Amino acid sequence: MSDKIQESELILNADGSVYHLNLLPEDLGETVLLVGDPDRVPEVSKHFDRLEISKQKREFITHTGYLGSNRISVISTGIGTDNIDIVLNELDALVNVNLQTREIKSGKRELNLIRVGTSGALQAEIPVDSILVSSHGLGLDHLPWYYEVEPDFSVSNFGEAIGLNFLKPYLYKSDESLLNQFDARSIKGITATCSGFYAPQGRKLRANNRSEKLIETLQKLELPMGKVTNFEMETAAILALSKLFGFKAIAVNAIVANRITHKFSSEPHKTIEKTILYTLESLS
Repeated sequence: MSDKIQESELILNADGSVYHLNLLPEDLGETVLLVGDPDRVPEVSKHFDRLEISKQKREFITHTGYLGSNRISVISTGIGTDNIDIVLNELDALVNVNLQTREIKSGKRELNLIRVGTSGALQAEIPVDSILVSSHGLGLDHLPWYYEVEPDFSVSNFGEAIGLNFLKPYLYKSDESLLNQFDARSIKGITATCSGFYAPQGRKLRANNRSEKLIETLQKLELPMGKVTNFEMETAAILALSKLFGFKAIAVNAIVANRITHKFSSEPHKTIEKTILYTLESLS
């Protein structure tokens, strides 16, 4: 038997559910859609044939139901890689830890994780209101470096190129079997993941940014598998922790802005709805 995970390390609620997500193992489907905005959860689950479970704690809302014979969950993660750390660890605990005995299970269960979120394009030719599926995630945060998981590819000298020497980028690929489920209606590309919305994404309001070269450098960055097409705040961390836990993962992005042409969608809700429908059709 494995050593038990201590109560201070794996915190459970009074009903035995995991602390933040407020879920029990039986509440979870094999396929999990991850959305940032809690209000987007019912926008996904309204397309289910049958809704079975609805739970909420803090910003984490979960709906589980059926699309045909497929049992699917949709969970709001909130914004950023810090929340991804919480959500993926608790998803892994739900499927790979016996919550009653606090022991790690001998057989590992695999989940399919699909992020469905909004994103900004980094290439002028990518139109606003298009759908982009991430073939890879380029991380500009630091989350995976706290874990024993190696990047799929090396990305060197990026921080020095833009005057942010503290950056240690990492690159992970999406699951190929999931990628192949999404047809030519979507663009495929490398998604950069940033640790914030303003300066970490090159935005400047009143505060001065340490680097003025972020957008330009990302736009021109040539990686062996292509150019960086878009950026947001979760994808690369999802891919990294999915590799750590043995999950399959991918991200489907609603392009609501283009940071090169400075355009923003006039009807972002329609683009998000189109992206949700495309994701569900592709998975079914």
